[in-house]
Amino acid sequence: MQFVSGTSGNLATDVMMGLARYRHRVFVEMLGWPLQTHEHGLELDQFDREDTVYIVARDAINEVAGTARLLPTSRPYLLGEVFPELLHGEPVPSASEVWELSRFASVDFNAANTTPMGQLSSPVAVHLLRETMRVAANLGAERLITVSPLGVERLLRKAGFRAHRAGPPVIVDGHPVFACWIDLDTHERNLH
Repeated sequence: MQFVSGTSGNLATDVMMGLARYRHRVFVEMLGWPLQTHEHGLELDQFDREDTVYIVARDAINEVAGTARLLPTSRPYLLGEVFPELLHGEPVPSASEVWELSRFASVDFNAANTTPMGQLSSPVAVHLLRETMRVAANLGAERLITVSPLGVERLLRKAGFRAHRAGPPVIVDGHPVFACWIDLDTHERNLH
């Protein structure tokens, strides 16, 4: 597995197009999220900006096998703009050391058993999250905040990540979701 990361301005056009197609395939086609999409099956939203940082996992044949998006909480981001109720009245994070993780997925469409839960429990998902945490730490993050399905909490802990709820779960579109903190260890930082 190879990882590439950067903003839309410094990632190759084919990488950006691949991640937008992949996100459409995972979030719209597979999970059925009612997201606005662009022509040609591309999923990008108002949070895909010039300062958005992407992490893309690519397999041995250079196909996208996972994506993650990091947004600074000092600017508008998904939790703060769309799901602030998940914080149950607590202030929306806005700090240089807190970044939002969103559009995280790790589904290998070349594998025989591709399921929605596969995006959360595969070994690729764990490696992608570790790489995302490394990139975030290098950006100065000490914590990540994310909007996640409830089952993610157990999977994060099982994989050894320090994660905890920012508030109780809320039912959104018939599914329990919650705001989740993921603490970064200082050893996540690996400047090279």
